[in-house]
Amino acid sequence: MSAPVLNFPPEILLRAQDVRIAFFDVDGVLTDGGLYYGPDGEALKRFYSLDGHGLKLLHHAGIVPAVVTGRDSAALRHRLQALGVQHVRYGTQDKRPAAEAILASLGLDWSQAAAMGDDWPDLPMLRRCALAVAPPSAHIEVRACAHHITQAVAGHGAAREFCDLLLVASGRYASLLAEAAA
Repeated sequence: MSAPVLNFPPEILLRAQDVRIAFFDVDGVLTDGGLYYGPDGEALKRFYSLDGHGLKLLHHAGIVPAVVTGRDSAALRHRLQALGVQHVRYGTQDKRPAAEAILASLGLDWSQAAAMGDDWPDLPMLRRCALAVAPPSAHIEVRACAHHITQAVAGHGAAREFCDLLLVASGRYASLLAEAAA
C-alpha cells in the first residue's frame, strides 16, 4: 500500500497533537445548514455518510466525538445514536457551559479540545479550544477565529476533513487507513 495522500500544514497538526475530544455543532457542520420540515412539521435532516464514518474513526482512535447543538430532533438523536456518539448536549443556546460539563465529566480541559462550528453560538467553544475549525460557509466572525477552514463544505465532508486532520495529528491516520485497506 502506498503512503496516505492526505496532508495538513505542520502548524495545524501541532495545534491538534494533544486533542482528546472533538466538539461538533450540527446545523451548518454535520448538515448543510438547511432546515427542512415535513408536512407535519417534523424536522428532517440530511447527514453525509463520510462525516459519520469520521466520527466513528475518532472514537476508534481514542478521540472522543461530542456534539453540542442548539437544536433537538428525533432525526438527530437517531443519527448520533447510530454513530455511537455518547457525549451530546441538545437544545442548548449557551454552548460553553455545555462543553465544559462534558470536559469535566471526562477529566479534560480546553487545551485537549478541538471544535468545529459555523455561527456565533459556537464562538465561545472555538475561542477556548486548542484547535478551532470552520467550514467555508461559516459566518465571517467564525472563519476569522478558526485555525483551519475546511476545503469541503458543511454536510458534504467538512466534518470528515476535521476528523481526518485530528487522526493525522494523533498519528493514527495511516494505521487506520492500512487497516481499512487490508
